[in-house]
Amino acid sequence: MCLRMSGSGAPIRRLEEDEENEAPVKAKRSKADHAGEEVVYHPVKLSRNDLYRPPTAEELNQLKEAESLFHCSLLKMQMEELLKEVALSERRKRQIDSFIQTVTKLIQTVPDSPEVEVSDLSWLSGAVKVPFLLVPKTTKGKFHMAPPSSIDLIGSYPLGTCTKPNVMVDLAVTIPNDVLHPKDVLNQRYPRKRALYLAGLAQHLTSSSDIGTMQYSCLHGNRLRPVLLLTPPGKDSSSFTLRVHACPAPGFFKPSRFHPQRNNIRTEWYTGLQTSQSGKISSEPPTPHYNSSVLGDLLPRAHLQFLSAVSSQCSAFTDGVALLKVWLRQRELDQGTGCFNGFLASMLLAYLLITHRISNSMTAYQLLRNTLNFLASTDLTVNGISLAKDPDSTAVKFHDAFQVVFVDPSGHLNMCADITACTYKQLQHEASLSMQFWDNPTVDGFQCLLMTPKPMIRTSDHVFQLCELVKLQSSCKKLNLLSELMDHSGDYIHTALPFILSLLQQGLSQRIHLLTHSLSPDPKWSVESEAPKHKAQPPLSFGLLLRTELSSSVLERGPPADSPMAAEFRQLWGPRSELRRFQDGDITEAVLWDGESICQKRLVPKQIITHLLQLHADIPESCVRYVGAMVDDVIKTGSEVSGTGEEESLVVVQSYDDLSRKLWRLEGLPLTITAVQGAHPALRYTQVFSPRPLKLEYSFFDREKTSRSLVPKEGKPCPVYITPITIICHMEGSGKWPHDRLAIQHIRAAFHIQLGELLRKHHSYTCRPCPTHLDVWKDGLVFRIQVAYHREPQVLRESLTAEGLLVVRDNDEAQALEMATIHKPLLTSTLHGLQQQHPCFGAACRLAKRWLSAQLFSDDITEDTADLLVASLFLQPAPFTAPSSPQVAFLRFLHLLSSFDWRNNPLIVNLNNQLTAVDYPEIKNGFMATRESLPVMFIATPKDKKLSMWTKRSPSIQIGFLCLATLLLLETTILRTCLSQHPPL
Repeated sequence: MCLRMSGSGAPIRRLEEDEENEAPVKAKRSKADHAGEEVVYHPVKLSRNDLYRPPTAEELNQLKEAESLFHCSLLKMQMEELLKEVALSERRKRQIDSFIQTVTKLIQTVPDSPEVEVSDLSWLSGAVKVPFLLVPKTTKGKFHMAPPSSIDLIGSYPLGTCTKPNVMVDLAVTIPNDVLHPKDVLNQRYPRKRALYLAGLAQHLTSSSDIGTMQYSCLHGNRLRPVLLLTPPGKDSSSFTLRVHACPAPGFFKPSRFHPQRNNIRTEWYTGLQTSQSGKISSEPPTPHYNSSVLGDLLPRAHLQFLSAVSSQCSAFTDGVALLKVWLRQRELDQGTGCFNGFLASMLLAYLLITHRISNSMTAYQLLRNTLNFLASTDLTVNGISLAKDPDSTAVKFHDAFQVVFVDPSGHLNMCADITACTYKQLQHEASLSMQFWDNPTVDGFQCLLMTPKPMIRTSDHVFQLCELVKLQSSCKKLNLLSELMDHSGDYIHTALPFILSLLQQGLSQRIHLLTHSLSPDPKWSVESEAPKHKAQPPLSFGLLLRTELSSSVLERGPPADSPMAAEFRQLWGPRSELRRFQDGDITEAVLWDGESICQKRLVPKQIITHLLQLHADIPESCVRYVGAMVDDVIKTGSEVSGTGEEESLVVVQSYDDLSRKLWRLEGLPLTITAVQGAHPALRYTQVFSPRPLKLEYSFFDREKTSRSLVPKEGKPCPVYITPITIICHMEGSGKWPHDRLAIQHIRAAFHIQLGELLRKHHSYTCRPCPTHLDVWKDGLVFRIQVAYHREPQVLRESLTAEGLLVVRDNDEAQALEMATIHKPLLTSTLHGLQQQHPCFGAACRLAKRWLSAQLFSDDITEDTADLLVASLFLQPAPFTAPSSPQVAFLRFLHLLSSFDWRNNPLIVNLNNQLTAVDYPEIKNGFMATRESLPVMFIATPKDKKLSMWTKRSPSIQIGFLCLATLLLLETTILRTCLSQHPPL
């Protein structure tokens, strides 16, 4: 509310509602007879109802729209700055254009060579190798080198969607028609000639000083489509890469030869064996993946023309594609075999434009949002889409051959031929997750969408690897995949992968939300080296996103014994399946997995995976490396215990719950107990080594006469230390409580004595009262009960001056008492509730604190602080889902400590979801206004928005820098170790 003075000096009241587009109450003004006369406003009296009336529904909607508009506008501005960062500079473009001209001139001077058999490599110098695995060794056909008929730019660079940091420029070199034959589509003749032509280009370019480095690679991991990678010489060698493709002339091969039901690899040629069906084309299996690989080389120019036409109609097209590529890169979906690359992103955006799902006038921000919304809501594994003129009939014919269908404008090529259903489901999941927090004002949408990397090791709850990939050859044989192996030209890894994924999906079923797998990186090797074999690629990694409530179940209940599905169930599980009778009287097929402790039950998915792979794919357990299993060893409670201490924590909590109920029921106290709260990490499942019940050997002790305490006998072992578990017992307020601090302490001591007597009398507990607490021996544990009076901290703050005035000053003693009796019990009860929602929370906290202690940081980052840091990962996990395993939570904890900007941002932990959207900007604004006086690590909670009492005294700036350096090194080591072939050190 503000005041404004009229010409006569009288104030005119303006309401805040006026600023929110409400029709203001008009003030009276004097008539102006002349045009230039100043208008004079006179005050208007408003009723109290007008001044303080609540906002209408329309006004509330306008406020909400304004808030949403601000959130969107901020996100748009951040995206615009990001686009400037990833766009190519003019200097970089000039370098690229100059290098393209140089390479084009060199390639145009390729000399002719005499015609030889395809298998004759004598025309090549020994220094340059052919980038192809010649399996089988020979095939028909003639080959000779000749200058290309044309050289064209294709891909993202001429389209304007090429982005940093990995700048890749594609150059299509057209193989002369006289080098190829229309029947070269058969039996790998064309792919081999293509590889030979690249080898000839490499041999010609090796003598030029204008070329920096020269390597072979494969386009998106496809061994049938090798490419030549060239970089400029000198200091610009790492600034961009020129990728040379060898392609046939457009229309050289008939597209009808590449229908997904056609065969272009003959069984007799591939196996070298004659069968009774040899020569009969109708009996040959279809080769859809081989067909799509060859067809892909015919269409890049047509695809560029199509995308250029679409891009010219939409001014934000290139920026929209750039944002989508950044989004894909952060999720590791844009590179490798079967990736959703930038080309597919461009085609998808073009599809949405020509089908009018998005408008040509939309901004890049809107294009990205609508594309992600489309991906989240459209399942291409069920209903494919097509850019052809007759999309419905075109997409249907591809579903029998491919798991994911997206047909190009020609209607002949499925652009998603190499993408597995699991990869597309992962893409859908990520898009759906992004849409969930896009408009959430409590989440930094820009950071989550486009700036936070999501490697598998931090995204999936469980990760396992297939290490000896050569074993997949025997898997193909056992699964009878000869036809598929021919279709993939001998790539046994990607032949077996879809069947392994389907098997695991069927076995894990309701235990997981999502099954993902790593995308094999594009191999790179020197032009002087042979093409690497399939087994040379890194291990295949698989990620599981667990369904917490079902993933640890040791029982797999199947169909009834007389059901037709019973045979299928037995076939899936083999000898592990058996008939069982259940308490409800049903007799069904069932599988019982091993698992007694919580950590063993957590690894039931590992048992399922190893059993299914060994039974159906002939993959021994030694080849399966389960990354999730190695973390549980860190939180073992002792060499003689098979668990991780989670059962011990449960025992402590159950004993506490029983004691709490008994305290509530006590009678005979002068004041009523109003609250019984735990204030110990063990009662929220986060104590690294939870107190274990102890059975005393009384023969080792003597009784002290006065206090009846146990005193160790001479020569007997000293008693072990028993950690007391703190309990705060609040008594009701009453006028009988004194106002003197010393008197309050005496009253509390009296309550400790009386509580001890009542517990001893009614429950036969051994109790030891003290002035500050009461120790209770129960179930082999020691509970330390502290009576609290809610006004005592205020009494400690009050003092009288010499003049007799009452002064209230905060002091360390009052703060410590308030922390011990109010804040810690509240935190304990809140985190106990979080453990009930996320069963792995406690184990994750114990891992984090174990690591902090090992790095000597436990004195600087307290237990309460560590618990709050881990809690933030569960309460606000964006851009991830909440952790369902201790190891992924631990890795995110390390990443949080190492990457969070503590200098410029508060860490807001929304316990019990008590903070509203309005509180977040208030906390951030208050933080920035008083940053210099606040702790290095600022953690805000619903009850502590301004001071960060949990980190008020530590850590220091020096410890923060040391911790950061340690974390950066450790996180890099973990990522490399967990996803390498070697076991962790």
